[in-house]
Amino acid sequence: MENSSAPGAITRRRALTVAGGVLAGAALAQAASPAFGATAASDADAIVVGHGLAGLVATAELAAAGRKVLLLDQEPEASLGGQAFWSFGGLFFVDSAEQRLMGVKDSRELAWQDWLGTAGFDRGVDDPEGQDHWAHKWAEAYVDFAAEEKRAWLAGLGMQWFPIVGWAERGGGLADGHGNSVPRFHVTWGTGPAVVEPFEKKVRAAVEDRLVTFRFRHRVDELIVTGGAVTGVRGAVLQPSDAARGRPSSRTVVGEFELKAPVVVVTSGGIGADHDLVRANWPARLGSPPKSMITGVPAHVDGRMLAITERAGGRIVNPDRMWHYTEGLKNYDPIWPGHGIRILPGPSSMWFDATGKRFSSPDIPGYDTLHTLKSITGSGHDYSWFVTTQKIIAKEFALSGSEQNPDLTEKNIWKLLSRIWQTPEPIERFKEKGEDFVVAKTLPELVAGMNELAGDDLIDLAGLKRQIEARDREIDNPYTKDVQVMGIRNALAYPGDTLSRTASVHRILDPSAGPLIAVRLNILTRKTLGGLQTDLSGRVLNAAGTPIAGLYAAGEVAGFGGGGVHGYRSLEGTFLGGCLFSGRTAGRAAAAATAG
Repeated sequence: MENSSAPGAITRRRALTVAGGVLAGAALAQAASPAFGATAASDADAIVVGHGLAGLVATAELAAAGRKVLLLDQEPEASLGGQAFWSFGGLFFVDSAEQRLMGVKDSRELAWQDWLGTAGFDRGVDDPEGQDHWAHKWAEAYVDFAAEEKRAWLAGLGMQWFPIVGWAERGGGLADGHGNSVPRFHVTWGTGPAVVEPFEKKVRAAVEDRLVTFRFRHRVDELIVTGGAVTGVRGAVLQPSDAARGRPSSRTVVGEFELKAPVVVVTSGGIGADHDLVRANWPARLGSPPKSMITGVPAHVDGRMLAITERAGGRIVNPDRMWHYTEGLKNYDPIWPGHGIRILPGPSSMWFDATGKRFSSPDIPGYDTLHTLKSITGSGHDYSWFVTTQKIIAKEFALSGSEQNPDLTEKNIWKLLSRIWQTPEPIERFKEKGEDFVVAKTLPELVAGMNELAGDDLIDLAGLKRQIEARDREIDNPYTKDVQVMGIRNALAYPGDTLSRTASVHRILDPSAGPLIAVRLNILTRKTLGGLQTDLSGRVLNAAGTPIAGLYAAGEVAGFGGGGVHGYRSLEGTFLGGCLFSGRTAGRAAAAATAG
Protein backbone atom coordinates (compact mmCIF):
# COMPACT_ATOMS: atom_id res chain seq x y z
CA MET A 1 0.00 0.00 0.00
CA GLU A 2 1.38 3.38 -0.98
CA ASN A 3 0.50 6.12 1.50
CA SER A 4 0.51 9.89 1.23
CA SER A 5 0.14 12.40 4.04
CA ALA A 6 -1.33 15.05 1.76
CA PRO A 7 -5.03 15.75 2.43
CA GLY A 8 -7.21 14.08 -0.18
CA ALA A 9 -4.30 12.08 -1.60
CA ILE A 10 -5.15 9.05 -3.72
CA THR A 11 -2.89 6.02 -3.76
CA ARG A 12 -1.49 4.79 -7.04
CA ARG A 13 -3.44 1.56 -6.62
CA ARG A 14 -6.72 3.41 -6.03
CA ALA A 15 -6.11 5.70 -9.00
CA LEU A 16 -5.42 2.75 -11.26
CA THR A 17 -8.52 0.95 -9.97
CA VAL A 18 -10.83 3.87 -10.69
CA ALA A 19 -9.18 4.71 -14.00
CA GLY A 20 -9.39 1.10 -15.09
CA GLY A 21 -13.08 0.92 -14.30
CA VAL A 22 -13.85 4.16 -16.11
CA LEU A 23 -11.82 3.20 -19.18
CA ALA A 24 -13.43 -0.24 -19.25
CA GLY A 25 -16.86 1.38 -19.10
CA ALA A 26 -15.98 3.72 -21.95
CA ALA A 27 -14.60 0.89 -24.09
CA LEU A 28 -17.68 -1.24 -23.58
CA ALA A 29 -19.98 1.68 -24.34
CA GLN A 30 -18.21 2.43 -27.61
CA ALA A 31 -18.35 -1.22 -28.62
CA ALA A 32 -22.04 -1.56 -27.78
CA SER A 33 -23.31 0.92 -30.40
CA PRO A 34 -25.42 2.52 -31.65
CA ALA A 35 -23.63 5.82 -31.09
CA PHE A 36 -23.50 6.81 -27.44
CA GLY A 37 -24.42 10.30 -26.41
CA ALA A 38 -27.79 11.97 -26.94
CA THR A 39 -29.13 11.42 -30.43
CA ALA A 40 -32.45 12.03 -32.12
CA ALA A 41 -33.51 8.62 -30.78
CA SER A 42 -32.47 9.47 -27.20
CA ASP A 43 -34.20 11.63 -24.64
CA ALA A 44 -30.98 12.24 -22.70
CA ASP A 45 -27.42 11.04 -22.29
CA ALA A 46 -28.37 9.16 -19.12
CA ILE A 47 -31.36 8.19 -17.03
CA VAL A 48 -30.97 7.86 -13.26
CA VAL A 49 -33.68 5.87 -11.48
CA GLY A 50 -34.02 6.95 -7.86
CA HIS A 51 -33.51 10.40 -6.35
CA GLY A 52 -31.96 9.33 -3.06
CA LEU A 53 -28.39 10.14 -2.05
CA ALA A 54 -26.70 7.75 -4.52
CA GLY A 55 -28.92 9.03 -7.33
CA LEU A 56 -28.16 12.65 -6.54
CA VAL A 57 -24.42 11.97 -6.42
CA ALA A 58 -24.46 10.04 -9.71
CA THR A 59 -26.55 12.76 -11.36
CA ALA A 60 -24.23 15.48 -10.08
CA GLU A 61 -21.22 13.66 -11.55
CA LEU A 62 -22.91 13.17 -14.91
CA ALA A 63 -23.97 16.82 -15.07
CA ALA A 64 -20.48 17.97 -14.06
CA ALA A 65 -19.21 16.14 -17.16
CA GLY A 66 -21.74 17.97 -19.30
CA ARG A 67 -24.16 15.08 -19.74
CA LYS A 68 -27.91 15.60 -20.02
CA VAL A 69 -29.70 13.56 -17.38
CA LEU A 70 -33.28 12.57 -16.61
CA LEU A 71 -33.68 11.92 -12.87
CA LEU A 72 -36.75 9.74 -12.21
CA ASP A 73 -38.49 8.74 -9.03
CA GLN A 74 -41.91 7.40 -8.14
CA GLU A 75 -42.16 9.80 -5.18
CA PRO A 76 -42.97 13.53 -5.26
CA GLU A 77 -40.36 16.26 -4.99
CA ALA A 78 -40.87 16.50 -1.23
CA SER A 79 -38.97 13.22 -0.79
CA LEU A 80 -35.87 14.28 -2.74
CA GLY A 81 -32.83 12.86 -0.95
CA GLY A 82 -34.56 9.64 0.07
CA GLN A 83 -33.61 7.81 3.25
CA ALA A 84 -30.40 9.79 3.68
CA PHE A 85 -32.42 12.84 4.69
CA TRP A 86 -33.79 10.95 7.70
CA SER A 87 -30.41 9.63 8.81
CA PHE A 88 -28.25 10.60 11.77
CA GLY A 89 -25.57 11.57 9.25
CA GLY A 90 -22.94 9.12 10.50
CA LEU A 91 -19.90 8.65 8.27
CA PHE A 92 -17.00 6.21 8.54
CA PHE A 93 -13.58 7.91 8.28
CA VAL A 94 -10.17 6.42 8.99
CA ASP A 95 -7.42 8.41 10.72
CA SER A 96 -9.45 11.62 10.56
CA ALA A 97 -8.70 14.98 12.14
CA GLU A 98 -11.56 14.34 14.57
CA GLN A 99 -10.11 10.99 15.62
CA ARG A 100 -6.71 12.51 16.18
CA LEU A 101 -8.28 15.31 18.24
CA MET A 102 -9.81 12.65 20.51
CA GLY A 103 -6.50 10.80 20.83
CA VAL A 104 -7.59 7.89 18.61
CA LYS A 105 -4.83 6.13 16.69
CA ASP A 106 -6.29 4.65 13.53
CA SER A 107 -4.85 3.43 10.26
CA ARG A 108 -5.88 2.00 6.93
CA GLU A 109 -4.44 -1.36 7.98
CA LEU A 110 -6.46 -1.47 11.21
CA ALA A 111 -9.64 -0.46 9.39
CA TRP A 112 -9.12 -3.16 6.75
CA GLN A 113 -8.51 -5.73 9.49
CA ASP A 114 -11.80 -4.70 11.10
CA TRP A 115 -13.66 -4.71 7.79
CA LEU A 116 -12.51 -8.21 6.86
CA GLY A 117 -13.25 -9.56 10.35
CA THR A 118 -16.71 -8.05 10.18
CA ALA A 119 -17.61 -8.89 6.58
CA GLY A 120 -16.59 -12.53 6.71
CA PHE A 121 -16.44 -12.78 2.91
CA ASP A 122 -16.74 -16.49 2.08
CA ARG A 123 -18.57 -16.76 -1.25
CA GLY A 124 -15.97 -17.02 -3.96
CA VAL A 125 -13.71 -14.05 -3.28
CA ASP A 126 -11.13 -15.41 -5.73
CA ASP A 127 -13.69 -16.68 -8.22
CA PRO A 128 -14.71 -14.09 -10.85
CA GLU A 129 -18.20 -15.60 -10.75
CA GLY A 130 -18.35 -15.70 -6.95
CA GLN A 131 -20.93 -13.65 -5.09
CA ASP A 132 -18.21 -12.00 -2.98
CA HIS A 133 -15.66 -11.46 -5.75
CA TRP A 134 -16.62 -7.89 -6.60
CA ALA A 135 -17.89 -7.15 -3.10
CA HIS A 136 -14.39 -7.78 -1.72
CA LYS A 137 -12.85 -5.52 -4.35
CA TRP A 138 -15.35 -2.78 -3.57
CA ALA A 139 -14.65 -3.15 0.13
CA GLU A 140 -10.93 -2.67 -0.35
CA ALA A 141 -11.52 0.33 -2.59
CA TYR A 142 -13.95 1.83 -0.07
CA VAL A 143 -11.59 1.46 2.89
CA ASP A 144 -8.90 3.16 0.80
CA PHE A 145 -11.39 5.94 0.03
CA ALA A 146 -12.36 6.33 3.72
CA ALA A 147 -8.70 6.50 4.71
CA GLU A 148 -7.67 8.94 2.00
CA GLU A 149 -9.87 11.12 -0.16
CA LYS A 150 -13.32 10.85 1.39
CA ARG A 151 -13.10 13.41 4.17
CA ALA A 152 -11.25 16.02 2.11
CA TRP A 153 -13.73 15.61 -0.77
CA LEU A 154 -16.75 16.12 1.49
CA ALA A 155 -15.14 18.93 3.46
CA GLY A 156 -14.52 20.67 0.15
CA LEU A 157 -18.28 20.54 -0.40
CA GLY A 158 -18.85 22.31 2.90
CA MET A 159 -19.55 19.39 5.25
CA GLN A 160 -18.40 19.51 8.86
CA TRP A 161 -18.49 16.92 11.65
CA PHE A 162 -19.18 16.89 15.36
CA PRO A 163 -15.74 16.66 16.97
CA ILE A 164 -16.56 13.75 19.30
CA VAL A 165 -16.26 10.53 17.29
CA GLY A 166 -18.73 7.78 18.18
CA TRP A 167 -17.79 4.17 18.81
CA ALA A 168 -20.39 1.94 17.14
CA GLU A 169 -20.33 -1.85 16.71
CA ARG A 170 -17.57 -2.55 19.22
CA GLY A 171 -17.50 -6.16 18.16
CA GLY A 172 -17.41 -9.76 19.24
CA GLY A 173 -14.33 -9.81 21.44
CA LEU A 174 -11.32 -10.69 19.25
CA ALA A 175 -8.92 -8.32 17.50
CA ASP A 176 -9.38 -9.91 14.09
CA GLY A 177 -13.11 -10.53 14.48
CA HIS A 178 -16.19 -8.36 14.08
CA GLY A 179 -16.27 -4.73 15.12
CA ASN A 180 -14.54 -1.39 15.18
CA SER A 181 -11.27 -1.51 17.11
CA VAL A 182 -11.51 2.26 17.57
CA PRO A 183 -14.22 4.93 17.28
CA ARG A 184 -14.95 5.81 13.63
CA PHE A 185 -18.56 7.08 13.62
CA HIS A 186 -18.44 10.74 12.59
CA VAL A 187 -21.76 12.59 12.98
CA THR A 188 -22.26 15.22 10.30
CA TRP A 189 -23.00 18.70 11.63
CA GLY A 190 -26.56 19.08 10.36
CA THR A 191 -27.14 15.27 10.28
CA GLY A 192 -28.64 13.63 7.18
CA PRO A 193 -29.98 16.81 5.54
CA ALA A 194 -26.47 18.25 5.57
CA VAL A 195 -25.16 15.16 3.76
CA VAL A 196 -27.84 15.51 1.08
CA GLU A 197 -27.60 19.30 0.73
CA PRO A 198 -24.42 19.78 -1.35
CA PHE A 199 -25.49 17.21 -3.92
CA GLU A 200 -29.04 18.51 -4.11
CA LYS A 201 -27.60 21.98 -4.73
CA LYS A 202 -25.41 20.65 -7.52
CA VAL A 203 -28.33 18.88 -9.17
CA ARG A 204 -30.68 21.86 -8.84
CA ALA A 205 -27.98 24.08 -10.36
CA ALA A 206 -27.74 21.60 -13.24
CA VAL A 207 -31.52 21.86 -13.66
CA GLU A 208 -31.09 25.62 -14.05
CA ASP A 209 -28.40 24.94 -16.64
CA ARG A 210 -30.79 22.59 -18.48
CA LEU A 211 -28.53 19.60 -17.99
CA VAL A 212 -30.84 17.79 -15.55
CA THR A 213 -34.59 17.29 -15.73
CA PHE A 214 -36.56 15.97 -12.78
CA ARG A 215 -39.29 13.46 -13.55
CA PHE A 216 -41.11 13.04 -10.25
CA ARG A 217 -43.99 10.55 -9.97
CA HIS A 218 -42.43 8.43 -12.74
CA ARG A 219 -42.44 4.79 -11.64
CA VAL A 220 -40.14 2.58 -13.70
CA ASP A 221 -41.71 -0.80 -14.45
CA GLU A 222 -39.31 -2.08 -17.11
CA LEU A 223 -35.79 -1.59 -18.41
CA ILE A 224 -35.73 -1.51 -22.21
CA VAL A 225 -33.18 -3.94 -23.65
CA THR A 226 -32.11 -3.60 -27.29
CA GLY A 227 -29.55 -5.96 -28.77
CA GLY A 228 -28.37 -6.99 -25.30
CA ALA A 229 -27.89 -3.38 -24.14
CA VAL A 230 -30.14 -1.37 -21.83
CA THR A 231 -31.37 1.60 -23.85
CA GLY A 232 -34.10 3.13 -21.71
CA VAL A 233 -37.00 2.66 -19.34
CA ARG A 234 -40.79 2.24 -19.45
CA GLY A 235 -43.27 2.81 -16.71
CA ALA A 236 -46.27 4.56 -15.26
CA VAL A 237 -46.87 8.21 -14.48
CA LEU A 238 -48.47 8.38 -11.04
CA GLN A 239 -51.09 10.83 -9.90
CA PRO A 240 -49.59 14.10 -8.60
CA SER A 241 -49.16 14.01 -4.84
CA ASP A 242 -48.69 16.62 -2.16
CA ALA A 243 -47.64 13.99 0.39
CA ALA A 244 -45.09 15.36 2.84
CA ARG A 245 -41.60 13.90 2.95
CA GLY A 246 -41.66 10.27 4.02
CA ARG A 247 -45.43 9.89 4.03
CA PRO A 248 -47.07 7.36 1.70
CA SER A 249 -48.08 8.74 -1.70
CA SER A 250 -50.81 7.66 -4.12
CA ARG A 251 -50.16 4.78 -6.50
CA THR A 252 -52.93 5.79 -8.89
CA VAL A 253 -51.69 5.61 -12.48
CA VAL A 254 -52.60 8.53 -14.76
CA GLY A 255 -50.39 7.78 -17.75
CA GLU A 256 -47.47 5.88 -19.24
CA PHE A 257 -44.00 6.83 -20.39
CA GLU A 258 -41.08 5.49 -22.38
CA LEU A 259 -37.72 7.22 -22.23
CA LYS A 260 -34.51 6.33 -24.03
CA ALA A 261 -30.87 6.93 -23.21
CA PRO A 262 -27.63 5.08 -23.85
CA VAL A 263 -27.05 4.74 -20.09
CA VAL A 264 -29.38 3.90 -17.21
CA VAL A 265 -28.16 4.14 -13.61
CA VAL A 266 -30.33 2.33 -11.03
CA THR A 267 -30.16 3.88 -7.53
CA SER A 268 -33.52 2.80 -6.13
CA GLY A 269 -32.64 1.60 -2.61
CA GLY A 270 -33.43 -1.57 -0.71
CA ILE A 271 -36.35 -3.64 0.56
CA GLY A 272 -36.77 -2.52 4.18
CA ALA A 273 -40.40 -1.39 3.94
CA ASP A 274 -41.63 -4.68 2.47
CA HIS A 275 -41.76 -7.03 5.46
CA ASP A 276 -42.87 -9.95 3.32
CA LEU A 277 -39.82 -9.51 1.10
CA VAL A 278 -37.59 -9.20 4.17
CA ARG A 279 -38.99 -12.46 5.55
CA ALA A 280 -38.67 -14.20 2.17
CA ASN A 281 -34.93 -13.44 2.15
CA TRP A 282 -34.40 -13.97 5.90
CA PRO A 283 -31.41 -16.29 6.48
CA ALA A 284 -31.68 -19.34 8.70
CA ARG A 285 -28.49 -18.25 10.49
CA LEU A 286 -30.49 -15.41 12.09
CA GLY A 287 -33.20 -17.72 13.39
CA SER A 288 -36.84 -17.65 12.39
CA PRO A 289 -38.12 -14.48 10.69
CA PRO A 290 -39.87 -12.24 13.22
CA LYS A 291 -43.64 -12.25 13.02
CA SER A 292 -43.70 -8.68 14.26
CA MET A 293 -41.32 -5.93 13.14
CA ILE A 294 -41.39 -2.16 12.93
CA THR A 295 -40.12 -0.22 9.94
CA GLY A 296 -37.08 2.02 9.78
CA VAL A 297 -37.67 3.33 6.25
CA PRO A 298 -40.55 4.99 4.35
CA ALA A 299 -43.09 2.83 2.49
CA HIS A 300 -41.57 3.58 -0.93
CA VAL A 301 -38.42 1.59 -0.04
CA ASP A 302 -40.03 -1.42 -1.66
CA GLY A 303 -37.25 -3.18 -3.60
CA ARG A 304 -39.19 -3.15 -6.89
CA MET A 305 -36.21 -2.26 -9.04
CA LEU A 306 -34.25 -5.32 -7.92
CA ALA A 307 -36.68 -7.68 -9.65
CA ILE A 308 -37.09 -5.31 -12.62
CA THR A 309 -33.33 -5.16 -13.15
CA GLU A 310 -33.04 -8.91 -12.72
CA ARG A 311 -35.58 -9.39 -15.50
CA ALA A 312 -33.32 -7.28 -17.72
CA GLY A 313 -30.46 -9.69 -17.04
CA GLY A 314 -28.88 -8.23 -13.90
CA ARG A 315 -27.51 -10.64 -11.32
CA ILE A 316 -28.65 -10.36 -7.70
CA VAL A 317 -26.17 -11.74 -5.16
CA ASN A 318 -26.20 -12.15 -1.39
CA PRO A 319 -29.95 -11.50 -1.01
CA ASP A 320 -29.91 -13.17 2.42
CA ARG A 321 -27.55 -10.57 3.87
CA MET A 322 -29.36 -7.80 5.68
CA TRP A 323 -28.95 -5.36 8.53
CA HIS A 324 -31.83 -4.91 10.94
CA TYR A 325 -31.66 -3.27 14.34
CA THR A 326 -32.57 -4.79 17.67
CA GLU A 327 -33.26 -1.59 19.64
CA GLY A 328 -36.35 -0.28 17.87
CA LEU A 329 -39.02 1.92 19.45
CA LYS A 330 -42.52 2.38 18.09
CA ASN A 331 -42.78 6.03 17.10
CA TYR A 332 -45.55 7.74 19.07
CA ASP A 333 -45.83 10.27 16.19
CA PRO A 334 -45.27 8.16 13.05
CA ILE A 335 -44.48 9.58 9.63
CA TRP A 336 -44.72 6.35 7.63
CA PRO A 337 -46.57 3.09 8.37
CA GLY A 338 -45.08 1.15 11.27
CA HIS A 339 -42.52 3.91 11.79
CA GLY A 340 -39.77 2.84 14.15
CA ILE A 341 -36.89 4.75 15.73
CA ARG A 342 -33.67 3.12 16.84
CA ILE A 343 -31.97 3.75 20.15
CA LEU A 344 -28.24 4.23 19.69
CA PRO A 345 -27.24 2.97 23.13
CA GLY A 346 -24.19 3.45 25.26
CA PRO A 347 -22.76 0.36 26.99
CA SER A 348 -24.43 0.42 30.43
CA SER A 349 -28.08 -0.72 30.13
CA MET A 350 -28.69 -4.36 31.09
CA TRP A 351 -30.18 -6.37 28.24
CA PHE A 352 -32.70 -9.16 28.82
CA ASP A 353 -34.74 -11.38 26.55
CA ALA A 354 -38.55 -11.38 26.70
CA THR A 355 -38.51 -13.88 29.57
CA GLY A 356 -36.12 -11.82 31.70
CA LYS A 357 -32.94 -13.80 31.01
CA ARG A 358 -29.85 -11.60 30.68
CA PHE A 359 -28.00 -11.85 27.39
CA SER A 360 -24.33 -12.80 27.49
CA SER A 361 -21.39 -11.45 25.49
CA PRO A 362 -21.34 -10.18 22.74
CA ASP A 363 -25.03 -9.28 23.18
CA ILE A 364 -24.20 -6.04 24.95
CA PRO A 365 -25.57 -2.65 23.88
CA GLY A 366 -23.51 -1.29 20.99
CA TYR A 367 -21.40 -4.40 20.39
CA ASP A 368 -22.75 -6.91 17.85
CA THR A 369 -26.10 -6.13 16.23
CA LEU A 370 -26.66 -9.31 14.23
CA HIS A 371 -25.46 -11.69 16.94
CA THR A 372 -27.95 -10.07 19.29
CA LEU A 373 -30.66 -10.29 16.62
CA LYS A 374 -30.04 -14.05 16.44
CA SER A 375 -30.23 -14.33 20.22
CA ILE A 376 -33.55 -12.48 20.26
CA THR A 377 -35.14 -14.64 17.53
CA GLY A 378 -33.73 -17.69 19.31
CA SER A 379 -35.63 -16.74 22.46
CA GLY A 380 -38.91 -17.46 20.70
CA HIS A 381 -40.05 -13.85 20.94
CA ASP A 382 -39.76 -10.79 18.70
CA TYR A 383 -38.71 -8.31 21.37
CA SER A 384 -36.30 -7.84 24.26
CA TRP A 385 -35.79 -5.42 27.18
CA PHE A 386 -33.33 -2.85 28.40
CA VAL A 387 -33.39 -2.37 32.17
CA THR A 388 -31.68 0.87 32.93
CA THR A 389 -31.74 4.08 34.98
CA GLN A 390 -32.49 7.73 34.39
CA LYS A 391 -28.79 8.45 34.88
CA ILE A 392 -27.93 6.08 32.03
CA ILE A 393 -30.52 7.26 29.53
CA ALA A 394 -29.64 10.90 30.22
CA LYS A 395 -26.04 10.31 29.17
CA GLU A 396 -26.14 7.29 26.90
CA PHE A 397 -29.35 7.24 24.87
CA ALA A 398 -29.44 8.81 21.44
CA LEU A 399 -32.13 8.28 18.82
CA SER A 400 -31.47 7.65 15.15
CA GLY A 401 -32.84 10.09 12.64
CA SER A 402 -32.38 13.73 11.75
CA GLU A 403 -35.79 14.65 13.17
CA GLN A 404 -34.88 13.15 16.57
CA ASN A 405 -31.74 15.27 16.93
CA PRO A 406 -32.86 18.90 16.47
CA ASP A 407 -29.71 20.26 18.09
CA LEU A 408 -27.40 18.61 15.56
CA THR A 409 -29.79 18.92 12.61
CA GLU A 410 -30.45 22.62 13.23
CA LYS A 411 -26.76 23.21 14.08
CA ASN A 412 -27.89 24.71 17.38
CA ILE A 413 -24.93 24.83 19.75
CA TRP A 414 -27.03 25.94 22.73
CA LYS A 415 -29.36 22.95 22.40
CA LEU A 416 -26.34 20.70 21.96
CA LEU A 417 -24.69 21.99 25.12
CA SER A 418 -27.91 21.46 27.06
CA ARG A 419 -27.24 17.71 26.86
CA ILE A 420 -24.61 18.28 29.56
CA TRP A 421 -27.18 19.07 32.26
CA GLN A 422 -30.39 17.49 31.06
CA THR A 423 -31.77 14.47 29.26
CA PRO A 424 -32.26 15.37 25.58
CA GLU A 425 -35.85 16.44 24.94
CA PRO A 426 -36.56 13.78 22.26
CA ILE A 427 -35.56 11.05 24.75
CA GLU A 428 -37.84 12.52 27.41
CA ARG A 429 -40.72 12.72 24.94
CA PHE A 430 -40.35 9.05 24.06
CA LYS A 431 -40.13 8.18 27.76
CA GLU A 432 -43.37 10.06 28.44
CA LYS A 433 -45.34 9.29 25.26
CA GLY A 434 -43.82 6.17 23.75
CA GLU A 435 -45.59 2.90 24.44
CA ASP A 436 -42.34 0.98 24.94
CA PHE A 437 -41.20 2.70 28.15
CA VAL A 438 -41.94 1.63 31.72
CA VAL A 439 -40.82 3.96 34.53
CA ALA A 440 -40.94 3.02 38.21
CA LYS A 441 -39.37 3.86 41.56
CA THR A 442 -38.95 0.24 42.64
CA LEU A 443 -38.09 -3.02 40.93
CA PRO A 444 -41.40 -4.74 41.83
CA GLU A 445 -43.28 -1.82 40.24
CA LEU A 446 -41.03 -2.01 37.19
CA VAL A 447 -41.60 -5.76 36.70
CA ALA A 448 -45.35 -5.33 37.09
CA GLY A 449 -45.25 -2.62 34.39
CA MET A 450 -43.16 -4.77 32.06
CA ASN A 451 -45.57 -7.69 32.32
CA GLU A 452 -48.57 -5.42 31.83
CA LEU A 453 -47.02 -3.86 28.72
CA ALA A 454 -46.14 -7.26 27.21
CA GLY A 455 -49.53 -8.70 28.11
CA ASP A 456 -48.13 -11.71 29.95
CA ASP A 457 -46.24 -12.70 33.10
CA LEU A 458 -42.95 -13.75 31.52
CA ILE A 459 -40.78 -11.62 33.79
CA ASP A 460 -40.18 -13.14 37.21
CA LEU A 461 -39.36 -10.54 39.87
CA ALA A 462 -37.07 -12.78 41.89
CA GLY A 463 -35.11 -13.89 38.82
CA LEU A 464 -34.64 -10.38 37.49
CA LYS A 465 -33.65 -9.08 40.94
CA ARG A 466 -31.05 -11.83 41.32
CA GLN A 467 -29.38 -10.98 37.98
CA ILE A 468 -29.34 -7.23 38.57
CA GLU A 469 -27.93 -7.60 42.09
CA ALA A 470 -25.24 -9.97 40.80
CA ARG A 471 -24.18 -7.36 38.23
CA ASP A 472 -24.28 -4.59 40.84
CA ARG A 473 -21.87 -6.46 43.11
CA GLU A 474 -19.32 -6.48 40.29
CA ILE A 475 -18.78 -2.71 40.35
CA ASP A 476 -17.20 -2.55 43.81
CA ASN A 477 -13.73 -3.07 42.35
CA PRO A 478 -12.03 -1.51 39.31
CA TYR A 479 -11.67 -5.04 37.94
CA THR A 480 -14.34 -7.66 37.35
CA LYS A 481 -15.34 -10.86 35.58
CA ASP A 482 -18.52 -9.27 34.19
CA VAL A 483 -17.81 -8.58 30.53
CA GLN A 484 -20.32 -5.73 30.30
CA VAL A 485 -18.84 -3.94 33.32
CA MET A 486 -15.41 -4.40 31.75
CA GLY A 487 -16.80 -2.80 28.61
CA ILE A 488 -18.14 0.19 30.52
CA ARG A 489 -14.74 0.80 32.10
CA ASN A 490 -13.09 0.39 28.69
CA ALA A 491 -15.49 2.96 27.24
CA LEU A 492 -14.66 5.40 30.02
CA ALA A 493 -11.00 5.17 29.02
CA TYR A 494 -11.96 6.88 25.73
CA PRO A 495 -12.43 10.66 26.19
CA GLY A 496 -15.27 10.79 23.67
CA ASP A 497 -17.33 8.29 25.64
CA THR A 498 -16.51 9.94 28.94
CA LEU A 499 -17.68 13.31 27.61
CA SER A 500 -20.87 12.31 25.88
CA ARG A 501 -21.78 8.63 25.68
CA THR A 502 -21.09 6.69 28.89
CA ALA A 503 -22.51 7.24 32.37
CA SER A 504 -20.23 6.78 35.33
CA VAL A 505 -20.29 3.25 36.71
CA HIS A 506 -23.09 2.79 39.22
CA ARG A 507 -25.47 0.19 40.59
CA ILE A 508 -28.66 -0.24 38.62
CA LEU A 509 -30.59 -0.43 41.90
CA ASP A 510 -29.01 2.71 43.35
CA PRO A 511 -32.01 4.96 44.16
CA SER A 512 -29.96 8.10 43.47
CA ALA A 513 -29.55 7.01 39.82
CA GLY A 514 -33.28 6.42 39.36
CA PRO A 515 -36.01 6.15 38.54
CA LEU A 516 -35.71 2.66 37.10
CA ILE A 517 -36.63 2.38 33.42
CA ALA A 518 -37.46 -0.64 31.28
CA VAL A 519 -37.56 -0.24 27.51
CA ARG A 520 -39.21 -2.81 25.26
CA LEU A 521 -37.04 -3.17 22.16
CA ASN A 522 -38.60 -4.15 18.85
CA ILE A 523 -36.85 -5.50 15.76
CA LEU A 524 -36.50 -2.65 13.28
CA THR A 525 -36.07 -3.28 9.55
CA ARG A 526 -33.42 -1.17 7.86
CA LYS A 527 -30.77 -2.09 5.28
CA THR A 528 -30.32 -4.55 2.44
CA LEU A 529 -26.68 -5.69 2.34
CA GLY A 530 -26.87 -7.72 -0.88
CA GLY A 531 -28.11 -6.60 -4.29
CA LEU A 532 -27.14 -6.13 -7.91
CA GLN A 533 -23.60 -7.27 -8.58
CA THR A 534 -21.45 -4.54 -10.09
CA ASP A 535 -17.85 -4.25 -11.18
CA LEU A 536 -15.56 -1.48 -9.95
CA SER A 537 -17.07 1.03 -12.36
CA GLY A 538 -20.61 0.32 -11.19
CA ARG A 539 -21.61 -1.67 -14.29
CA VAL A 540 -24.30 -4.26 -13.54
CA LEU A 541 -23.17 -7.81 -14.31
CA ASN A 542 -25.22 -10.66 -15.70
CA ALA A 543 -25.25 -14.28 -14.51
CA ALA A 544 -22.08 -15.01 -16.51
CA GLY A 545 -20.25 -12.12 -14.85
CA THR A 546 -20.31 -9.98 -18.00
CA PRO A 547 -21.26 -6.29 -17.79
CA ILE A 548 -24.63 -5.42 -19.31
CA ALA A 549 -24.05 -2.60 -21.78
CA GLY A 550 -25.60 0.67 -20.72
CA LEU A 551 -26.61 -0.45 -17.20
CA TYR A 552 -25.12 0.82 -13.94
CA ALA A 553 -26.21 0.63 -10.31
CA ALA A 554 -25.22 2.35 -7.08
CA GLY A 555 -26.27 2.64 -3.47
CA GLU A 556 -28.31 0.13 -1.51
CA VAL A 557 -29.77 -1.57 -4.61
CA ALA A 558 -26.17 -2.66 -5.41
CA GLY A 559 -25.37 -3.69 -1.84
CA PHE A 560 -23.59 -0.31 -1.58
CA GLY A 561 -21.16 -1.59 -4.20
CA GLY A 562 -20.35 -4.91 -5.81
CA GLY A 563 -23.53 -6.58 -4.57
CA GLY A 564 -22.51 -6.56 -0.92
CA VAL A 565 -19.55 -4.43 0.13
CA HIS A 566 -20.31 -5.11 3.82
CA GLY A 567 -20.36 -8.87 3.59
CA TYR A 568 -22.42 -10.29 6.44
CA ARG A 569 -22.22 -7.32 8.82
CA SER A 570 -21.59 -3.61 8.96
CA LEU A 571 -19.13 -1.44 10.86
CA GLU A 572 -21.74 1.38 10.90
CA GLY A 573 -21.33 4.82 9.38
CA THR A 574 -20.81 2.97 6.12
CA PHE A 575 -24.27 3.16 4.52
CA LEU A 576 -24.27 6.85 3.62
CA GLY A 577 -20.63 6.53 2.66
CA GLY A 578 -21.43 3.56 0.45
CA CYS A 579 -24.06 5.65 -1.36
CA LEU A 580 -21.61 8.50 -1.79
CA PHE A 581 -18.78 6.32 -3.06
CA SER A 582 -20.78 4.04 -5.34
CA GLY A 583 -22.89 6.94 -6.68
CA ARG A 584 -19.77 8.92 -7.49
CA THR A 585 -18.07 5.93 -9.08
CA ALA A 586 -21.05 4.96 -11.24
CA GLY A 587 -21.71 8.58 -12.23
CA ARG A 588 -18.15 9.16 -13.35
CA ALA A 589 -17.96 5.86 -15.22
CA ALA A 590 -21.30 6.51 -16.95
CA ALA A 591 -20.09 9.98 -17.92
CA ALA A 592 -16.94 8.47 -19.44
CA ALA A 593 -19.01 5.88 -21.26
CA THR A 594 -21.09 8.60 -22.94
CA ALA A 595 -18.20 10.85 -23.91
CA GLY A 596 -17.99 12.14 -27.45
